Amino acid sequence: MRLTTLIFLGFATAAQAGEKTAFFGITYIDDSLQGEMQGVDPAESARLEMLEAMVTDRFTAEGHDLVDLAPVREDLDRIVNPAKCYGCDTRMAQKLGADLSLVGEVQKVSNLIIAMNLQLRDAETGDMLRGGVVDIRANTDDAWRRGMRYILDNRIFRQEAK
Repeated sequence: MRLTTLIFLGFATAAQAGEKTAFFGITYIDDSLQGEMQGVDPAESARLEMLEAMVTDRFTAEGHDLVDLAPVREDLDRIVNPAKCYGCDTRMAQKLGADLSLVGEVQKVSNLIIAMNLQLRDAETGDMLRGGVVDIRANTDDAWRRGMRYILDNRIFRQEAK
């Protein structure tokens, strides 16, 4: 598997333990011919669930308090992609009393080209605090895990040199 970092979005503020974080999940976008011809691939749906569990587990392990989304569920269900909704993620995070909004995307361009991103934003200001995008060159469980682990380790939870 080839892993290529496309964009690095790392700012001075790191994700801090104890912050309330609203994780709105990871949106799957299938622009591939395979998806158009064959529809939803159950293996990719399972991989998306795997990534969401991976992100949830990592944020919890780092000491973040992941807030319950139930109070905004009706609003969230009307949104196609919380990562691209003109700030609706941060507005919902504010309603939930969260400090941070966390959204992600996985975009399948073809069976061999998949991009994934994760964005951590300040709920009050909407400013991007941490984020990253990777481009992976395989459509396997291991490739998806490595891509998200790279974002988490090297972009979201990377410690700044002092």
